[in-house]
Amino acid sequence: MSAVALLAAGCGSGDSEPEATTEAKTGGEITVRGCNPENPLVPSNTTETCGGNVIDAVFAKLVHYDSETAKPEMDVAESIETTDNQNFTIKLKSGWKFHDGTDIKAKNFVDAWNYAAYGPNAQSSGYFMEPIEGYGDLQCAGTANPDDPCEGFTPKAKEMSGLKVVDDLTFTVKTTLKVANFPVRVGYSAFSPLPDAFFADPEGFGDKPIGSGPYKLDSWTKEQSIELSKFADYAGDFGGKVDKITFKIYADPDAAYNDVIASNLDITDEIPASALIDDKYKSDLPDRNAQKETGVIQTVTVAPVKVDPNYADPKIRQAISMAIDRETIIEKIFNNTRVPATGWVSPVVDGYKAGQCGEYCTFDPEKAKAKLAEAGGFKGDKITLSYNADAAHKEWTEATCNSIKQTLGVECVATGVVDFATFRTEIGERKMKGLFRTGWQMDYPSIENFLSPIFATGSSSNDGDYSNAKFDTLLDEAAAETDAAASNAKYQEAEALLAADMPSIPMWYGKTTMGWSEKVTGVKITAFGTIDFSSVSMK
Repeated sequence: MSAVALLAAGCGSGDSEPEATTEAKTGGEITVRGCNPENPLVPSNTTETCGGNVIDAVFAKLVHYDSETAKPEMDVAESIETTDNQNFTIKLKSGWKFHDGTDIKAKNFVDAWNYAAYGPNAQSSGYFMEPIEGYGDLQCAGTANPDDPCEGFTPKAKEMSGLKVVDDLTFTVKTTLKVANFPVRVGYSAFSPLPDAFFADPEGFGDKPIGSGPYKLDSWTKEQSIELSKFADYAGDFGGKVDKITFKIYADPDAAYNDVIASNLDITDEIPASALIDDKYKSDLPDRNAQKETGVIQTVTVAPVKVDPNYADPKIRQAISMAIDRETIIEKIFNNTRVPATGWVSPVVDGYKAGQCGEYCTFDPEKAKAKLAEAGGFKGDKITLSYNADAAHKEWTEATCNSIKQTLGVECVATGVVDFATFRTEIGERKMKGLFRTGWQMDYPSIENFLSPIFATGSSSNDGDYSNAKFDTLLDEAAAETDAAASNAKYQEAEALLAADMPSIPMWYGKTTMGWSEKVTGVKITAFGTIDFSSVSMK
């Protein structure tokens, strides 16, 4: 089977944004709301949106996802071919360059993927290389320090046996098992190519990355701004209209919103709760707002058992989930701009199945109390729900805690952490106790993307250290299926297991709402809930 047919199977849905009525022009500068990236800007070590929004503008990938539908289409790749869903031949387009003027070659992908997979490099997205043959030989298995399996340990190899450079514009990939959606996955930023300059100075690279996308990074002033400018030699089909994009870093979503109203900021990708009430943002920003259903889910994750044993019993987690009145919170806090979640997979992707969480995602005070009693009650002195304070999470986390407290009779406190970078660092270092807010913006349009990276044993975004052998096996079986329906059925079976273990509590599916100033036009929301920089322009 040709992978071209598979690439046509992308799925996305949502409300359309209003058509721009003002004639667009090329050039000019725009400012957009930004936030503090968790890590230096290396594609294979960026798994959050603050850094991801920048990475997506700066790095081109093999595949680009259509902004409206998320349908995959060729970008740097000329073709991705397979006859068995296990051996893939990838041919690159000629004439592509990195921002330092060097040519993009097959080795730049192979070297980047090997670097991401090599255990001692500790790349947060290294897990995405796991399907490639030989990945296991690059992993650490030391036992001296359980928190750092690479301490005193050298992996068997530094290069995956499943990656081979054929010539400057061709390389092959062999996966350990059949992976039907592999050509869809490679549009994710972890699969970006890296120039030779990266390997000369990986640490320095992250502060001023050399990418291959339509925009290059000019400067990054920590805590303040990230400035991008158009790359003159960009060879792709998805370039932008404006000459410069500045991400202004905000610690408060209300401040960003007010700056848009005052025309001191051009676009905010987050409307604060205060402006959602009674659709206030529509009167504040008439004809300058948009909303779209996107591949985003908000969840509450439970800290790993070794970090906080008070939540170890799944019945406690189930009780907490049933104690949350999602519909009222969505109505009062979000003005119905969210959809109550009934599972862990977004409705916008192929394979979504409603009701996977069962009764545990339905507000039922009596059942919640009974389930908590069945677990022997909550052993801690209070339930804590942490969130990053530099985005619009204070109101809904406090409302969630109030719902839990009123239902279960257990004290619940919502606690803000100064900013996203600090918040994610504490989670990554397993210092965060209790419950903490988590969200997932799809990396690529597949049911698998809402399951494997978050819940597979040892996966990159498995913040709760969830591990279930049957779940992992079902993921492998689903990936090996050549029939899409059969594959989806296996993934759905895996998702259903999460209800019994409740490693995270589904809250709601995303509708992204944006607002912009009078100076710009053509603002569109992608299927991923991000700004489509290829369409926005100055008036």
